[in-house]
Parts: sequence; structure tokens; C-alpha cells
Amino acid sequence: MTQKIADETDRRILKELLADARITNNELAERVGLSPSPCLRRLRRLEEAGVIRGYTALVDPAVEGWTMTAIATVRLSRQHEDEIVMFEEAIRGWDEVLECHLVTGSRDYVLKVMSAGLEQYERFIKEKIARLKCVASIETSFVMNTIKERRI
Repeated sequence: MTQKIADETDRRILKELLADARITNNELAERVGLSPSPCLRRLRRLEEAGVIRGYTALVDPAVEGWTMTAIATVRLSRQHEDEIVMFEEAIRGWDEVLECHLVTGSRDYVLKVMSAGLEQYERFIKEKIARLKCVASIETSFVMNTIKERRI
């Protein structure tokens, strides 16, 4: 099996891309101490190896009208495969859910949900999550302020 990250230069390339994914290859090469051709080869290798899974834009959620973030924990009524599949398929189709994590502990899932406000969040809970027969309970905390947010 080939190593996905070859050395410190690969790490520097990733660090620069995390800071600015729109950087040109020439600028990237200069910042990491390579000439453009070897830098581009390394970049393509990192992409082909799946280290770099894609490039994206970070958009202000308020543009979509989303001004409120909630962290919801969900417990399923039973942890049978059919209920897990039902829940996970539903979650994948809901734009309000930005993240969904299967977790250990007294809850089964943790969701990061965005909405336009409390009324819209209540509608999301009532019309979507609570209608799933597999959901036993939902507990919500509202985000007052984001202290740190880091994407990798």
C-alpha cells in the first residue's frame, strides 16, 4: 500500500490549500519551496490518492436565510438495521441538516441543523424528525456563538 502523504512538503501543500483553495499552482509552488511542475504532480497525486477529496466554497448561511444553528441529539426507539437505515436515508435528504454523526452514549445521533429561526426549527422538528416512527426522543441545544470552526 502506498503512503498517501509522502513527506513534510505534502503537509505544507495541504496547509496552504486549507488556508486558500483558490491559490494558483505557481503561488502554491513558491510557498512550499517547489517549482510549479513538481508541485502540480504532488497535488494531482494527493487528489488521486483521495487525500484531497474536493474543493468547495464557504458560503455565509445568512444568504440562505439560515440565521440559527441548533445541535440536536436523537435517540432511536430501537437500534435495528431497518430503523437505522430509515433515519439515515431521511437525514441525507434534508437540507437543514448540515452534519449528522452516529455517536456512542445515551443518544444515537448528533445533528447540526440550521434554520431561519425558532419557528422554522420547530416546523423542521414537527414535520420531519418527529414524523419518523423510529425516533424515540429529540433534545436540542441552540448555538449562541461559534468560538472556533475549522474545516479539514
